[in-house]
Amino acid sequence: MKPPFSKLLIANRGEIACRIIATARRLGVKTVAVFSDADARALHVELADEAVRIGPAPATDSYLDANAIIAAAKRTGAEAIHPGYGFLSENPEFVEAVEAAGLVFVGPSADSIRAMGLKDAAKRLMEKAGVPVVPGYHGEAQEVVVLAAKANEIGYPVLIKARAGGGGKGMRKVDDQRAFKDALGAAKREAKSAFGDDRVLVEKYVATPRHIEVQVFGDSHGNVVHLFERDCSLQRRHQKVIEEAPAPGMTDDVRAAMTEAAVKAAQAINYSGAGTIEFIADGSGPLRSDGFWFMEMNTRLQVEHPVTEAITGQDLVEWQLRVAAGETLPLSQGDIAISGHAFEARLYAEDPANGFLPATGTLHHLAFDQNARNDAGVRSGDAITPFYDPMIAKVITHGETRDEALSKLGTALRGTHVAGTVTNAAFLATLASHEGFARGEVDTGLIDRENSALIVSEPLTEAAIALAAVTALELDPAARFAGWRLWGDASHPVRFMHGGEELKRRLLLPGDGSVVLEGGAETVRLRGIVREGTKVSARTGATGAMIEANIAVWRGIEGTEISILMDGVAHDLLMPDPLAVAAHHGDLGDAILAPMTGIVRAVTAREGVAVDKGDKLVVLEAMKMETSLTAPRAGLVAEIFCAEGETVDGGAVLLRFEETGS
Repeated sequence: MKPPFSKLLIANRGEIACRIIATARRLGVKTVAVFSDADARALHVELADEAVRIGPAPATDSYLDANAIIAAAKRTGAEAIHPGYGFLSENPEFVEAVEAAGLVFVGPSADSIRAMGLKDAAKRLMEKAGVPVVPGYHGEAQEVVVLAAKANEIGYPVLIKARAGGGGKGMRKVDDQRAFKDALGAAKREAKSAFGDDRVLVEKYVATPRHIEVQVFGDSHGNVVHLFERDCSLQRRHQKVIEEAPAPGMTDDVRAAMTEAAVKAAQAINYSGAGTIEFIADGSGPLRSDGFWFMEMNTRLQVEHPVTEAITGQDLVEWQLRVAAGETLPLSQGDIAISGHAFEARLYAEDPANGFLPATGTLHHLAFDQNARNDAGVRSGDAITPFYDPMIAKVITHGETRDEALSKLGTALRGTHVAGTVTNAAFLATLASHEGFARGEVDTGLIDRENSALIVSEPLTEAAIALAAVTALELDPAARFAGWRLWGDASHPVRFMHGGEELKRRLLLPGDGSVVLEGGAETVRLRGIVREGTKVSARTGATGAMIEANIAVWRGIEGTEISILMDGVAHDLLMPDPLAVAAHHGDLGDAILAPMTGIVRAVTAREGVAVDKGDKLVVLEAMKMETSLTAPRAGLVAEIFCAEGETVDGGAVLLRFEETGS
């Protein structure tokens, strides 16, 4: 079959850029990557046939620079531009600029994007097309008295939503009319800051909502089909966490009604390309054909498209390229069928125990379960920077049944090993084993309700400490004379830092090929230690039970860093080097360190000025989230080592404290 294009530029980065390159390569299409200074050595740059620098690290100066991207396409002879998702993917002005330059935009028309770009206008359009919408006010009037009156008509609780943008910004739930004015003001301020548009709409709040979306596809010949639904109800702060297809509890009549409504929505705007119609459904009981309502349309490829690919056997990126090249849809509706069940989990560099604070760092080791599909945009040695979304990968599993696919997902997550930054892998694995989720009892509030139960801290076992010590010290207890000493068995004192706690142990080498760890809650003896790359195994206990772990070791700024993944639980340890610690911190004493790599947005501290415990000192931004660093106690700000606008590494000293009057 003829390739749809000879050369394609991908106006994106990370895993979606790598995903598009994979399909293009299979189709015989040459690819051009674009990159910022922060991504000069990124995986998508390596995989593409050509790569062009488009600007500095900040997205506004690179991946959002339409002129630079179009110039790169013209210079390299690319025929088409694929926007991926995010960045410029739903920017109608970018679409028009691409087409004006004589290039093909792999996506819908600018008119289609505009039609669905504002929630209020889109919902009015959907009402006209006969698509059910949530009861609410979607008009132009924005006066407080008008919106408050509409909220009373709708009936509380209501949801105030920014008409532009998404991701939960500019959104407030209001339970009664007394709280409406303050909530409206907060929503408008947030919407203005995030989207430059403070206009809102007011809708009836669905108490137990499910987020179900339908994948649609159209072509330039008037054909529109659906590729069934996905359930994206597992969310945290309106951000999707785990997605699945098909939706649990879906019946034939509800599916028929929902997919018919989705196709109507796409036909109403003469849609061409990949799109997603998002519905909110009443999850208080079984799904009903009259219990779902249009929420919005995403006029692009979705992050969670792999679950649809898994259950239909179709490559949606290939569909995008062929439709953009003017071909008809590869299949008619009757030829598209569901096969099995699929899940996708979004693996992020973030700290669930610390409010899901985004994390940064170098990925000293990255390994996935090979029985799952792992869509990643990074590899070992890459860095998670503060400039972009901290996604590491998407973990996708497929099975004949939902139970099988979910079991595979849990196994894959427990087998994923990331060393060098904290991740949400353990949180995702716990979520995958949640009893209610396993039964298909999903709604958008599940994670918030069960948050404390989902964020669990598994204890570090003595066996894991023993394996970590043997690996970090590169001991071979089976070597000849390994444990022989003139005056007794060889022993090694070992000291680790783990979660802020000091662990002191002693390793003994009895000379019989074993290793004994003493000083902890129990004494552990390891025999038959075998290392194969990062995989380490040994026998332990009286029964000789086999234990296995994946262990990554690297040199850090304060000593030897160790990451051990054992029984699906990862732990990070530091074997401190006193000289390295002294060299890193010097004689700074009490200091405020950057918890992650980020951009200093504000320095409110002043040298020589006394502060009280809890006073804000520095505001650090990473992944578009701000973190305020506060004084740990009362004292005097002696020295400041950072400035507003400066990028600082995680662990960098930002300022130094001293006692008042010292």
